[in-house]
Amino acid sequence: MSDYVLSEETKAKLKKVSTASIATALYKRGLRNQFVQDVVPVSRKPENMVGQAFTLRYIPAREDRNPITVFRDPEHPQRVAVETCPQGWVLVMDARKDARAATAGSILITRLAIRGVAGVVSDGGIRDAEGIGALDMPSYCAKPSAPTNLTLHEALDINVPIACGDAPVFPGDVMVGDGDGVMVIPAHLADEIADECTGMETFEDFVLEQVHAGAAIIGLYPCTKDENQAKFEEWRRRTGR
Repeated sequence: MSDYVLSEETKAKLKKVSTASIATALYKRGLRNQFVQDVVPVSRKPENMVGQAFTLRYIPAREDRNPITVFRDPEHPQRVAVETCPQGWVLVMDARKDARAATAGSILITRLAIRGVAGVVSDGGIRDAEGIGALDMPSYCAKPSAPTNLTLHEALDINVPIACGDAPVFPGDVMVGDGDGVMVIPAHLADEIADECTGMETFEDFVLEQVHAGAAIIGLYPCTKDENQAKFEEWRRRTGR
């Protein structure tokens, strides 16, 4: 697990920036595969999901290993993950992008919410989606799926490097989710990405205001004209941004 600890200051910044800005900032650093593909919010929330990754890896279920009675085992990895994911972290599940069966349901995800977990991300299915969507805690999945996870998935490893929606996720990486989806920020880059994206979004707010007022994009976005830079600086003074 990474030694990085997500600070309240960085968390607050990431709650206010978009996954689009994060994707651009990571692209500038040569990282092109940090968006969790084909995963969407179960329901939209008023603020971003932000937290470090605590991972659970599923492999394809082998029928003789996954009868319904395995849930009686107190060491079942899915149940252990639900009870050990740290407060303020995000449970990230690797289901090999197979949403034909659920990776969790409303009871387990409600337990995570009660325990103070920051969110859930699965590249597989989630059952009881309506109940999960009603929780304050954000959850992301490929789609609703009624069959129990045992139908197709065997929970095997906790807090190991995984793939989620084709993105590499290492324990301790910083997960940020908004209405578009989820980005994975390598832990060692989280603080600088938060700072850079905060500045990017301030500038983009200015650009949108200019566009609504009829400004042309060329020379404005990106800013390649001194006159637009001067307008931006004046706008920042006026707005306190």
